[in-house]
Amino acid sequence: MIPNRRWTLARHPAGAASIDDFALVDGQCDDSPLQDGEIMVRNHVFSVAPTIRNRLNAPTAGHRSAIPIGGVIGGMAACEVIASAHAGFPVGRRIVVLSQWEDVSRLRPDALPIPVFPIAEDMSFDAALGIYSPNSLTAYFGMTAIAQVRPGETVLVSGAAGSVGSVACQIARLAGARVIGIAGSADKCRWLEEACGVDAAIDYRHESVADRLRVLAPDGIHVFFDNVGGEILQLAVDRMRRHGRIVVCGQISAYDGAGGAAGPRDMMRIVYGSIRIQGFVVGDHIDDIDVARADLRRWYEADALSMRVDRRRGLGQLPSTLIDLFRGANAGTLLVVNDDAPAAKTQ
Repeated sequence: MIPNRRWTLARHPAGAASIDDFALVDGQCDDSPLQDGEIMVRNHVFSVAPTIRNRLNAPTAGHRSAIPIGGVIGGMAACEVIASAHAGFPVGRRIVVLSQWEDVSRLRPDALPIPVFPIAEDMSFDAALGIYSPNSLTAYFGMTAIAQVRPGETVLVSGAAGSVGSVACQIARLAGARVIGIAGSADKCRWLEEACGVDAAIDYRHESVADRLRVLAPDGIHVFFDNVGGEILQLAVDRMRRHGRIVVCGQISAYDGAGGAAGPRDMMRIVYGSIRIQGFVVGDHIDDIDVARADLRRWYEADALSMRVDRRRGLGQLPSTLIDLFRGANAGTLLVVNDDAPAAKTQ
């Protein structure tokens, strides 16, 4: 028997998520024979990302599949295959996959909404969810394939101190752009300027974003990489140059609400400005991840790319870590290491 602790959804959050929305259940993993195409994985490291919160909403409130009451919370994790009925995923294979908040998960890789990312032999679990993670790949493809940022352009990034945003800022800088980041504290803004090399950072909690953008981008913005949506999106639209590009990666400001994520107030601004708005997900570019990871590795090893990781320990820390993310009480990419998993029991 394989002991298996799992975090389930106790209730749909009403606004900001709280600890009472989650329930920790002790039990055993289903160890019945795997069906063809199934694998069993041990979850070693969990990535705690904003999109998890979106799946906690009631079914009518989100576009990702909602987690039912009593269902196990899901999120990206770095795992090791411990049993397999899938030829493409032999025992011992290490992967980053949309798994569940539990010690051991049974998965059907071919049916998941997000592609499975292989972990190279020389890559640690932390690195697979850090500098080479789907979040970093999202930033890479958003800036290179979608925005197609060019030297000399002015690029604005919201959620700039986050796992996706910070890498997006640095890739834009490496492309020769002038980069402005928006973050939620003086410490995060200082880190963006000192470690990530952004040209300027705006603390949206204590500064007027509109006033600062008028000063920092008097001639307008060529590219807006949007992680947040809401009023920040509107302020960016107001400053977009003609033929500007808006890359929509996430809408964090809307995840706590039930009404969906609103767009710009005046779409005629988009029409007359010939502004392009494009959303995307990292799975759109799965065939190019080897090239992307090679570029990320080259920049990282040359100290041209920085990443700050906030590493928490223990499966029990998952809900509080997600709550900290939305409170801004984190310092970088949030990872939870499952280093207290119980050992398998003998019968």
